[in-house]
Amino acid sequence: MNILIVEDEIDLGEILQDYLASENFNATLVSDGELALQKILNEKWDLVLLDLMLPKRDGLSICQEVRKVSQVPIIMTTAKVEEIDRLLGLELGADDYICKPFSPREVIARVKAVLRRSNKADEPQESGFHLDKERQYACVGEQCVELTSIEFRILETLLLNKQRVISRDVLLKNAYTDHRIVSDRTMDSHITKLRKKLSPICSDDLIHSVYGVGYRLQLP
Repeated sequence: MNILIVEDEIDLGEILQDYLASENFNATLVSDGELALQKILNEKWDLVLLDLMLPKRDGLSICQEVRKVSQVPIIMTTAKVEEIDRLLGLELGADDYICKPFSPREVIARVKAVLRRSNKADEPQESGFHLDKERQYACVGEQCVELTSIEFRILETLLLNKQRVISRDVLLKNAYTDHRIVSDRTMDSHITKLRKKLSPICSDDLIHSVYGVGYRLQLP
């Protein structure tokens, strides 16, 4: 798998590069924000390790630009621990967040965890149902529908836990990564819209309500 490390502390970037290589990842290091953005948009990566503070272009604006066209997994790294930076980074679509100083082994563990989640959600199921993370589509075979970012994260959570009942609280937490406070009614509204979007490509109702608890994804 191809990992892009975007880090202006060259020594740290090279350490991460060596650790990733020891785990059989192909790791490329860049230290320039503008160059990083071009590489992310024009080359295929399985995951990006993105530092917040970079020359020429910061990590948050890079993440924002990338999320307009791609759902490539992004783990943000930073020495700035102020809560506003943390929340803003996740709101813009980062998959995870690591504060410096960190252990390279922790980074490797986080990389593997994010890749597992991403790959599992992208795998076609027996029913032919799968998620296209790059385009933010839900598909059955060749038939696809486009989802919003929140709808995609809700469906991704259900797919990763298929056949299990997932509470509204868990779905809300995963859907709204900026930790805003929203009501159960909001989740019910999202589920209603999801069902309507999925109905043209699914003969069965995939999302089942469990009274008083939450929802379960039931594939045919």
